[in-house]
Amino acid sequence: MMRFVMLNWRDPENPLAGGAERVSLGYLRDLVKRGHEVHWLTHSFPGCDQESVIDGIHIHRLGGLVASRFRAISWVRRNGPVDLVIDQHHGIPWFANFWAPHRSVSYIHEVLGPIWKSFYPTPLAQAGMLQERLTLRLYRNHPFWTGCESTRLQLRHSGIREATVIRYGVDLTPLPALPDKPLNHPVRLVMISRLAPNKRVEHGPRILQALLDAGVPGTLTIMGDGDCRAAIEDEITTLGLEKHCRLTGKVSEQDKMQSLADAHILIHTSVREGWGLNVVEANSVGTPAVVYPVPGLVDSTIDGRTGLVSSEETPESLAEAVIHLVSEPELYGRLREEAWRHSQEFLWPSVTAVSTPFLEELAVGRGG
Repeated sequence: MMRFVMLNWRDPENPLAGGAERVSLGYLRDLVKRGHEVHWLTHSFPGCDQESVIDGIHIHRLGGLVASRFRAISWVRRNGPVDLVIDQHHGIPWFANFWAPHRSVSYIHEVLGPIWKSFYPTPLAQAGMLQERLTLRLYRNHPFWTGCESTRLQLRHSGIREATVIRYGVDLTPLPALPDKPLNHPVRLVMISRLAPNKRVEHGPRILQALLDAGVPGTLTIMGDGDCRAAIEDEITTLGLEKHCRLTGKVSEQDKMQSLADAHILIHTSVREGWGLNVVEANSVGTPAVVYPVPGLVDSTIDGRTGLVSSEETPESLAEAVIHLVSEPELYGRLREEAWRHSQEFLWPSVTAVSTPFLEELAVGRGG
């Protein structure tokens, strides 16, 4: 048995948890199944328990942004030996490679880059991007692990010498057979996302408006919640789309998958993604995606095979891609079939057959 420690700013029970936490849970859950001891050190959130156990993983909530980092150092040194520390980066890492007396690996979903501009005014965004570049330079000789080729290339461009790609897994089973779903009118679009600035969900209503302006009847369902909800509601009202656009808020997994199955097309408009798990979730129920040409989304959507990638990061460009699908029903049928088949490559047993030996070998390298 080995001991693993994950350092991550959120855990799966955090109200702001998203795809990063879901996939992290999947990797760590398999380590527990293999008989290893796993701890997840993270930030606290309002009303949280200081400690809990999720799928055999011991969760330790250590405080806010600064306090949690100092307490993590203390926790690891008090509770050693640890065979592998997994330092998960979200703009600011935990700098475990400088203080952990054990083997560590950096786990990153995306190099944030322009995402900083989505959340902060120019001076702070510039400072954040500079900090990220300098941090990656400090980590240039440290092993990295990520989920897609786009991020690996960004890491290499930033000077990182060793970056391994291990695909993400999804907690679902694709449909055993693909039912018919003709692309008839109105075209049913769906978005699922945290309503955060970097997700650009407000582009969804503009895409729908572009379709309607082109004479293509359509509807849009937006699933998710977040700080940008009021702004998105204002956009829907300003465009006069109340009868065509539905904002559901957060939904259950069952309702999410049913909405994805009912939709004709998933649209995704993020600034950048580590992958875009909801693309694969939609694919698993026979719904292809049309996405912006950004890192992560160009990895989860294979252009012309499992979905389409728009030529530009604009609502008009993505709407043009949707209109192209509407005019090519045979292409839509092929994309549905390929997307459904492709999604089966992301089931957890296939993914952990790679990720678990990778982490065990890293642990043995210096920690075992």
